[in-house]
Amino acid sequence: MSNVASPEDFVPLRPVEFQVLLSLSHGPRHGYRIIQDAEERGEGAAVPGLATLYRALRRLETSGLIQQWEDHTADDERRRPYALSELGREVAQLEARRLASQLRSAEEAALLGGGAPR
Repeated sequence: MSNVASPEDFVPLRPVEFQVLLSLSHGPRHGYRIIQDAEERGEGAAVPGLATLYRALRRLETSGLIQQWEDHTADDERRRPYALSELGREVAQLEARRLASQLRSAEEAALLGGGAPR
């Protein structure tokens, strides 16, 4: 048995964790920018607060899904940009496929806009 984590070991993700990975899939970001991304996507109540976000960042970094991005020129040392690791990208893709499957099931059950279930 191997001690190396596989993407399947991490799903399902907490919503805030998926928000972070989704944001970082566009490139390195610092915490406030991750929140702005969620707001721009119109996530509403799913936009994480700062404390929730930074707990999620610590969990994701500890698990190896994200890493601090060193290749940056920060105007402010307090802004720590993060980037997806290869494993983090694989986990984000797996979670996106899982959520897409759930969405298809909800559509088939006519939960998203009327009509009778198929």
